[in-house]
Amino acid sequence: MDAFAAIADPVRRSLLERLASGPARVVDLAAEHPISRPAISKHLRLLVEAGLVAADQHGRERHYRLVRAGLAPVRSWTDALVRTAPPIPASALDGLDLEVRRTSRDRRGTPTPRTHEETA
Repeated sequence: MDAFAAIADPVRRSLLERLASGPARVVDLAAEHPISRPAISKHLRLLVEAGLVAADQHGRERHYRLVRAGLAPVRSWTDALVRTAPPIPASALDGLDLEVRRTSRDRRGTPTPRTHEETA
């Protein structure tokens, strides 16, 4: 399983969010979710396969921790999306500036200059 498939599931995303704050045991993670401990273990196994989580043995317990480097493919993809966002064209900003000036002038009550045709 790759990182993208792993984060597609909301339970696995929730586990990653929790592990971002520090390591945890399966029993602690299961207590935070409305699903069984075996189901949490299965999600953790998939996260380990995807390289997003690692398990460290502490006596008889396994403590799971986030492997931030495993998120590199996702980060690269989202960074590419942000970099390719179209910039705001200067003409749009010029139009915004003109509208702000016009609105400010109207609010101050400054009379709009009349053309020769309007005064005749």
